[in-house]
Amino acid sequence: MRRGLLDTDMLSYYLKGVPQVVDRAREYLAQFGVLEFSVVSYYEVRRGLEWAAAYRKVAEFEAFVDMCIVWDLDRVAAQEAAQISQALRVRGELIEEADILIAGTARARGLVVITHNVRHFRRIEGLEVEDWLAEG
Repeated sequence: MRRGLLDTDMLSYYLKGVPQVVDRAREYLAQFGVLEFSVVSYYEVRRGLEWAAAYRKVAEFEAFVDMCIVWDLDRVAAQEAAQISQALRVRGELIEEADILIAGTARARGLVVITHNVRHFRRIEGLEVEDWLAEG
């Protein structure tokens, strides 16, 4: 197992208590001690909670976030994301901007992207992808 960046979908599955994801997260935590995700995923989850007016869950989410590493989108990550976007554009395989920013953050930090959305992320050269919901 390598250090990884949880994509928004996997972060949501973890927060919802999906057993297979929670089990894999326990294994990950035993090895690395902390979960990591992008500020982009933070935004996407927080936005969903705000839209749902789930204020108790917002407080729970913030308490959870305090125990995690939330990677900012810094200059190096933004440069990686721009290069990813260009490579995908040239091949006619663009994906959502949020996914590009998450991938740029992971690539800049040398992290695996942990996602169930492997179809999008596997298009990105130089990016390792892991799916905690995959069989096996």
